[in-house]
Amino acid sequence: MSVPKRKRFDKRRAKSHGLFRAGSVLSVLILQVVFIVILARVVQQYAWQFYFFIEILSALLVFALVSDTDHNRQFWVVILLALPGFGFILYFFWGSERKDFSDHETLRGIEEKAKNRLPDNKEELEALGSVHPNKIQLARFLARDGFPVYQNTSVRYFPVGDDMEEAFLEDLKAAKKSIFLEYFIIYNGEWWQKIEDVLVTKAQEGLDVRLLIDDFGSLFMDVNEMKKELGKSGIRLYSFEPIHRRIMSLSFNYRNHQKITVIDSTVAYTGGVNLADEYVNRIVRFGHWQDSAVRLEGEAVWSLTNIFLAMWENCSRSSEDHSEDFRPLYGTGDKGYVQPFSGGPHRAPDNPVEGVYTRMINKARDYIYITTPYLILDERMKASLIEAAMSGVDVRIITPRIYDKWYVYMVTVSNYGKLLEHGVKIYEYVPGFIHEKDVVSDDECAICGTINLDYRSLYIHHENGVFFCDCPVVAQIKENILRIMDKCEEITYERWKKRPRRQKLAQMVLKVFSPLF
Repeated sequence: MSVPKRKRFDKRRAKSHGLFRAGSVLSVLILQVVFIVILARVVQQYAWQFYFFIEILSALLVFALVSDTDHNRQFWVVILLALPGFGFILYFFWGSERKDFSDHETLRGIEEKAKNRLPDNKEELEALGSVHPNKIQLARFLARDGFPVYQNTSVRYFPVGDDMEEAFLEDLKAAKKSIFLEYFIIYNGEWWQKIEDVLVTKAQEGLDVRLLIDDFGSLFMDVNEMKKELGKSGIRLYSFEPIHRRIMSLSFNYRNHQKITVIDSTVAYTGGVNLADEYVNRIVRFGHWQDSAVRLEGEAVWSLTNIFLAMWENCSRSSEDHSEDFRPLYGTGDKGYVQPFSGGPHRAPDNPVEGVYTRMINKARDYIYITTPYLILDERMKASLIEAAMSGVDVRIITPRIYDKWYVYMVTVSNYGKLLEHGVKIYEYVPGFIHEKDVVSDDECAICGTINLDYRSLYIHHENGVFFCDCPVVAQIKENILRIMDKCEEITYERWKKRPRRQKLAQMVLKVFSPLF
């Protein structure tokens, strides 16, 4: 069946559309700040008794935040101490999460239903414990949160996004029943056009084709037009949290950073690769784009299917449950244990994403290697890395030399100091931008997924990953990281201390405001 002719993608129009959307949101944010400033001045001038009461509340709030273990308390403490009245009103509008309670509760309920569809696989969990008793706590932690351990799953690792391109398209073309895609960024280019052509063809053949995208991540796509055009072929599309809905709260920052493709519930992809040309090095943006992904085939795909279906129900506001239609046929696979998982702000304060990283660092005996495009840490995560290094574990972190956001890079560099001082080794990838989010430890376990070692991924983004133990892919991830390290420059503590004073000052200021990044 031929693919119908679709509207030609206009890059200038897409850029103008994205700039208009971004400008609209920024304008509303500025108006909010102006309104809050005026409100604070009016209250201070004409209702000084009430303003004095607000200042007392601000002081009490500072004490509450100081005693809290929340990740962004430092930012609000500074604002409240510097501008007590204005700061309290600002916190009322932006700092409180009261507006998101119902949304978080809804998603938790949806995920609880999804959890009931999954097997408990207690035998697999016990078998993993007998093989790697030191790592069983990580698997138990995830299993407790509804993410079972699987065997009978084949895993293929792609050490760079380019390697994934051909296999990804071939699997899409081989689909017989359904194709589900969930991505933070989709941008029209050569690769997306190839993917879209296959999706349209498959939808016309009667397959269930669904697409979830993050509205902010895909800012430069006209989502409404895209939904209309793809809908003509039977493709269903929803966007996560359209940006105009959340401008009145810092929960505007809550984004869906998950990257999942599920084909017929038997094959799945995840990792750092979004559906845009730079991720497969078809275009050059920040030097060589270093990314990674994994392909799963077998039992563990069932968890990724459920993660997608839960987010689909959340975004579409549909209670339809046809999950039984997508239950995979179990078969044989590679040796080892595979455990897909997800997390997000609705899981706070016990977010599995942060928890599994912290536990993996704490359980490392010989080494732990981490690749991340951003390094924005809270004190708890920083302490875990330092304690591991001081106990003799070889802790290595790879970040990019060529950055995509200068202000995030500045905060990343500011975080080097205490880590370097206490024995953590940091390397910068010289050829370009490393977007890869891999962790490997002790030749026993690894994670590949969407999780950056930063405030956003660990606390306010919806993320997903796969924990591997006793799998061949563990050695492949380690080999890839060591190969990347050959293209890196190690940052020493002496060199870090000699950076320019202006840079130090800028980093100190930006670090306070890192929750906004």
